[in-house]
Amino acid sequence: MIGRRVLERPMAAPLASFVERGEGAAPLDAVARRLSPLATRLATGPQAPILRGDPLGHALHPLLTDIPIGCWTSSFLLDLLGGRRSRRASRMLIGIGLISVVPTAAAGLVDWDSVADDPRRRAGVVHAAFNSGAAILYSCSWWQRRRNRHVRGIAYGLAAGAVASVGGFLGGPLAFADATGVGERGQPADPAVLDDEHALDGKIGG
Repeated sequence: MIGRRVLERPMAAPLASFVERGEGAAPLDAVARRLSPLATRLATGPQAPILRGDPLGHALHPLLTDIPIGCWTSSFLLDLLGGRRSRRASRMLIGIGLISVVPTAAAGLVDWDSVADDPRRRAGVVHAAFNSGAAILYSCSWWQRRRNRHVRGIAYGLAAGAVASVGGFLGGPLAFADATGVGERGQPADPAVLDDEHALDGKIGG
């Protein structure tokens, strides 16, 4: 394993290998350094408490991801089942999903800014890269639909959905296996505290 794991990853070997290749890609450190100033500004600015999820008592980013995912999945279903009458609604859903990407990405950057170890920072860069690619493809889909090129729009949408699925998969280990952005008021919890809690849970469960 690369880096320190808060939780074990019970995923299939090929999937775990894919995640770890991203974590071990040292060239991504240069991208991380470029992202850091923006992330730090968001994490220290007046909007930081909201982006951290302080009013909720937990991280905001995982909650916000449901909005673009839900919109884009609904658009796909309308394309598949809705016929011509659903074209406008499908385009609107893609547009709403694209608008929601802005606060979702901002909240993710705030969580990422608090990550100290290089492997998780690299994984965050890859996660963001796939999600950015998906947003670009969905933008192309929206534009093609706006110009009444619906077949092209659907094709772009399918490609975008595939890329977004990879991005979402990469976000899973960060949020749930590596405990990024967890803890009270959206702050990352101390790994030592997490280890103690998991050990206690194991004793209780045993």
